[in-house]
Amino acid sequence: MEEESSPSTPVQRLRHRKRSSTEILDGDKVSASPLLVNDRNKYKSFMVRTYSTLWMIGGFVMVVYMGHLYITAMVLVIQIFMAKELFNLLRKAPEDKCLPGIKQLNWHFFFTAMLFVYGRILSQRLANTVTADQFLYRLVSGLIKYHMAICYFLYIIGFMWFILTLKKKMYKYQFGQYAWTHMILIVVFTQSSFTVANIFEGIFWFLLPASLIIINDIFAYIFGFFFGRTPLIKLSPKKTWEGFIGASVTTIISAFVLANVLGRFPWLTCPRQDLSTGWLQCDADPLFKPEPFTLPAWIPGWFPWKEMEVLPVQWHALCLGLFASIIAPFGGFFASGFKRAFKIKDFGDSIPGHGGITDRMDCQMVMAVFAYIYLQSFIVSQSVSVDKILDQILTNLSFEEQQALFTRLGQMIGNS
Repeated sequence: MEEESSPSTPVQRLRHRKRSSTEILDGDKVSASPLLVNDRNKYKSFMVRTYSTLWMIGGFVMVVYMGHLYITAMVLVIQIFMAKELFNLLRKAPEDKCLPGIKQLNWHFFFTAMLFVYGRILSQRLANTVTADQFLYRLVSGLIKYHMAICYFLYIIGFMWFILTLKKKMYKYQFGQYAWTHMILIVVFTQSSFTVANIFEGIFWFLLPASLIIINDIFAYIFGFFFGRTPLIKLSPKKTWEGFIGASVTTIISAFVLANVLGRFPWLTCPRQDLSTGWLQCDADPLFKPEPFTLPAWIPGWFPWKEMEVLPVQWHALCLGLFASIIAPFGGFFASGFKRAFKIKDFGDSIPGHGGITDRMDCQMVMAVFAYIYLQSFIVSQSVSVDKILDQILTNLSFEEQQALFTRLGQMIGNS
């Protein structure tokens, strides 16, 4: 077999060197590993990410300490920033210049959806807050009664606004923006709204699921940073099996321990029935009353504890921890695939080392929905109670109708 002849002229030698250097660069690209354990700049990025994480956790703890309304306000701000990041993904400057009202239309639909969702969640608590003032109570009762009609007509105004602003040669872009806006409302806004419903059932039901996602994310990064060798999924090249398994075990253990700690504070476990800002005190739910638990016989003899006190809610926390460690990360995988489809690295750059707000909230949305469904299905009593009946009376009946009901009940009791 003949050997390849070496370049003889200066031009051929120059082309040969260029081709060789290109092949080496291509080879480097192929062999380069996206895993964190092989990243040369990982310690620098680790410090930036750690600083941002500490800053976020500190702010999060402060808001939680301030109470229900402040947590709700935080969730609203986060949703607005997420919507802003996602609206900007499909926006094109030349088209927007020809359609001056298109940004305002997107936000009109967003705030209409916010009024509809939060109106349904917070209406009863608003009524409970203003019961002392008869005028405000009547005003709020009227708003609650016609809440759905108000939101529907606001949506129709947006729909007509969209139709009347359609322009020739811009139809595809405008309908794309219309569909994209509604997708944001359904996939992002509606899911994360469940967070507010959890808050008013007790801060515990917001804080525990959110903390488990934070713990899972932190330890997935740490285990992947130091031990990650085996890629987990192609959508997220930096995710590894080592990080996934290490974070899963840590999250489940943390769920059991954290539920015991958080469940001992009444201001975290008491549900709030109004929109006041004071700290809560209530009789502890049986879920948060310690019960003795005897360890199984197979526990090794050297283990110092044979019996311990366990809050019943800790067994439920294990289910939340299992979901947070195995299922919730798929929200992150979905976001990774989404970013690949749009050929972007992050949804934004508002958080150094993390990307945008949406990059940090992808798993939180999935977790919030599961926590709400689990809470309503397996924990909150669905039976009719005196308090629920009175809430319905206060919300749906006028003052005169309430007086008539009171008189009728007095007659019924007197005749019995």
